[in-house]
Amino acid sequence: MAQYSAQLDGVFVALADPTRRAVIRRLGGGPASVGELAGEFPMALPSFMKHVRMLEGAGLIRTAKAGRVRTCTLNPDRLALVDDWLAEQRRIWQGRTDRLEHFVTTEDPS
Repeated sequence: MAQYSAQLDGVFVALADPTRRAVIRRLGGGPASVGELAGEFPMALPSFMKHVRMLEGAGLIRTAKAGRVRTCTLNPDRLALVDDWLAEQRRIWQGRTDRLEHFVTTEDPS
């Protein structure tokens, strides 16, 4: 459970930045080179590479180098980690709201 939590924390930290979320959104449409991705943002390549390394470290993307070109691809399995956590939270809160609705709408027999 602790490792699951640490992995989830790493994913949320990586997704906390709007630039990194935009990279994830772009890679949802297919692989892209670092140069293509970086061209969409007003920052120097070394600064952009910090974002790439953060996403890669969190397991959200994979990179592969062929010659001088580094290509990034989305790792959808890692996003499933977030999806699973959100589904769990949704079940918890749905149960709570269902119990509250039952409490509010049920007549008290006393």
